Amino acid sequence: MSINVSEVIWTIVCFFALLFVLKKFLFDPLIRFMEQRQAAIDQGLERGRDAQRKKDENDAALREKWRERSVEVKQLLAEGKTADDRERAWVLESTQKETNKALQEANPDWSVRRAFTAQIIINHVQARDDEKIDNVDQALERAVDNGVKNLVVQPTHLMHGAEYDELVEALDNYKDKFETVTVAEPLLGEVGSDATVINEDKAKVAEAITAEAVKTAGYDSLDAAKEDGTAFVFMGHGTSHSAKVSYSQMAAQMKDLSYDNVFIGTVEGEPEDTSCENVIEAVKEAGYTKVVLRPLMVVAGDHANNDMAGDDEDSWKSQFTASGYFDSIDTQISGLGRIDAIEQIYVDHTKDAIDSLGALESTSTTESTVGTLEDGTYTAKFDTDSSMFHVNEADEGRGILTVQDGKMTIHISLVSKKIVNLFVGTADDAKKDGAAILEPTTDTVKYSDGTTDEVYGFDVPVEALDEEFDLAILGTKGEWYDHKVSVSDPQETDN
Repeated sequence: MSINVSEVIWTIVCFFALLFVLKKFLFDPLIRFMEQRQAAIDQGLERGRDAQRKKDENDAALREKWRERSVEVKQLLAEGKTADDRERAWVLESTQKETNKALQEANPDWSVRRAFTAQIIINHVQARDDEKIDNVDQALERAVDNGVKNLVVQPTHLMHGAEYDELVEALDNYKDKFETVTVAEPLLGEVGSDATVINEDKAKVAEAITAEAVKTAGYDSLDAAKEDGTAFVFMGHGTSHSAKVSYSQMAAQMKDLSYDNVFIGTVEGEPEDTSCENVIEAVKEAGYTKVVLRPLMVVAGDHANNDMAGDDEDSWKSQFTASGYFDSIDTQISGLGRIDAIEQIYVDHTKDAIDSLGALESTSTTESTVGTLEDGTYTAKFDTDSSMFHVNEADEGRGILTVQDGKMTIHISLVSKKIVNLFVGTADDAKKDGAAILEPTTDTVKYSDGTTDEVYGFDVPVEALDEEFDLAILGTKGEWYDHKVSVSDPQETDN
């Protein structure tokens, strides 16, 4: 077999020629394309990496901002709760102060002290005013230390609920440390057995709160509001306690008074018929297109501001609005304790509790010592016929008896400055021209716990020991009242 050299050479030439053409027109462009593509891929990957780095940085920044915002939100929530508590403390403190003032004015011969059940309220009042208010146990201990014998407790609760029960339980621990302990009725009085039971207290409350709501809404009367299509809804707290029937009784009381456009509801929805949705349906069925919401609470705090008038979707204002039925929904943020007529009910309940004690029995057992005392200074018992008129508790029922030239005068420090004059004799005689009116002194009494108070004192002439005599008192309202008093058990002082 022979090889054709010329064919071989021509084949080689053709191969290299083809290779040259492929390299120039195929391989080189393809390589450049692949290099360019790789470069583009590399650039894309780098941009991706840059983007990822930026994303990671942004995510980290967002996470930090979120953490900071979360902290801020928590702080704001805490501050908001603190602010709510602070506002509640101020409202509660001012409301109770007004009630205490009314009680003191109505009972000038009694020492009126106040206590709070919520420590957080006590703390806020002390932080704001540097005023220390006792809790219940502290107030009771202070009364024991100061020698209080007759204790009347006026709860500022709405009804006989859980808080009232807790107060009574606390008092049970001290009942043996006083001669008498009496708990006055809360605002709504006795609970009653069922929803139909109403009483004078509930009638007074219903009339007082409705009149105040009508006046605040700008109507001349409840009937005028009714003609205008306006309903008044009073929102209470609600409770699982058996006293929850009080809300149903208030609803029954409104019907008994023919207050057709007044409705009673509760935040907690107990009893069931006083839940917000049921109240909305009741108002709709009655045909009223305007609503005024007002709290059925002694103090208008968080429930009134948020649960009733707040902007959250579950507030009563929002739920009434969401029903789409009513033309207007107004709110009145004011507690019952701000109403004068409500204060008077508490005053009346306190009076009833005081009256239940009856006249204090005379503890004088010593025989008459008329004409047997030598000149000098003694302490002596000063007994009265009324638990509303007595010596300051710091003096344990005694005054300073001075005997000079056979004449006796006893100095007594009273419980306040509400008795402005005394007269030895009857009230009728005190009103006559030329009556020898006894003027007060300003005494500083010091209680066993170290606290002090300024009160009025009087120098009362004493004709005889162990014998009752007339002593009229004049209060700040300008009325004279008759009383019987006696002085007994003189004991020499160390002076």
